[in-house]
Amino acid sequence: MPTPFRFAIQLSHPLPGTTWAETARRVEQVGFSALHMPDHFGDQLAPVTAMAWAAAATEELKVGALVFDNDYRHPVVLHKELATLDALTGGRVELGLGAGWMRWDYERSGMDYDEPKIRVDRFEEALLVLKGLFASGEFSHHGTHYTIDALEGLPRPTVEGGPPIMIGAGGPRMLGIAGAHADIIGVNARIPSGTVDAEAAKDFAPERIDQKLEWIRAAAGDRFDDIELNVLVFLATITDDARGMAQGIAAMFGGEPSIERGVGAAVNAAANGAHDDKAPTSDAASNSSGGFTTDTVLGAPAILLGTLDEMADTLRERRERWGISYITLQGPEALNLAPLIATLTGT
Repeated sequence: MPTPFRFAIQLSHPLPGTTWAETARRVEQVGFSALHMPDHFGDQLAPVTAMAWAAAATEELKVGALVFDNDYRHPVVLHKELATLDALTGGRVELGLGAGWMRWDYERSGMDYDEPKIRVDRFEEALLVLKGLFASGEFSHHGTHYTIDALEGLPRPTVEGGPPIMIGAGGPRMLGIAGAHADIIGVNARIPSGTVDAEAAKDFAPERIDQKLEWIRAAAGDRFDDIELNVLVFLATITDDARGMAQGIAAMFGGEPSIERGVGAAVNAAANGAHDDKAPTSDAASNSSGGFTTDTVLGAPAILLGTLDEMADTLRERRERWGISYITLQGPEALNLAPLIATLTGT
């Protein structure tokens, strides 16, 4: 049997014209299972505080970050914050964690943007620390990046072992770690440049997702069927002409969108029928159309286009192919998909 669908929404701010508490209640009323916060230093609410406020305003809504950047908080500090929130909410926390990727955050904050190997090494150690602190009894760890001496993780978790661990990952090593440890895996693109550029966007092509699932399966072994697979859909648009819109998006990748502002902005411009003729060029952008076709856009799990019925069919097809059943929709526009959420949730 396939894993039943559920949906989350990722928000940085309250919905227009509402307070954060009202936003959280609206999200719960629509039928979202969880509210996810991003974790960056730009214009957004701080995730832990916003998670706590949203949980206090709702009855069953789960809260989490998609995902916490490991480098921004010592794992002992993150454990204390989330263990407290888990206890106060009766177990409504999803513990999302990643190795960190956005170069802008590091540069503006003065943090060292270490090479990927070091960031992943540190992430893997932090993950072991978090799991150890959510286990019973005192925990010690003497590693390269963290040293913990006989520390008991308090308060104790609502559920033995702690909140479900959600790891966002896109490359073979991170997906391998996720396969070995995570309860939920956010299947992402690799972003080696530290910005969402055309190469990162192409890593969401269907054949790339096939490869990512192979890496997860190899690491997960017998536990694979117990893992919930998630994807963040950064563009979900109701349209009677999905192919036409996808064609416009594909053309944008060959139309030299500004890499500095990120391909996400170019994708949204294409969805709105706009084209930035004055966008600066780059080698990455000018070559990005190679292999990025209309069919690639239609098949990319981070993009969802069509009528509500077509969207439902698309999500079912993607679940059949990859097992992805946990869908995080991004931004206030996600509430327009309330009928889709009602149709698919729990099925």
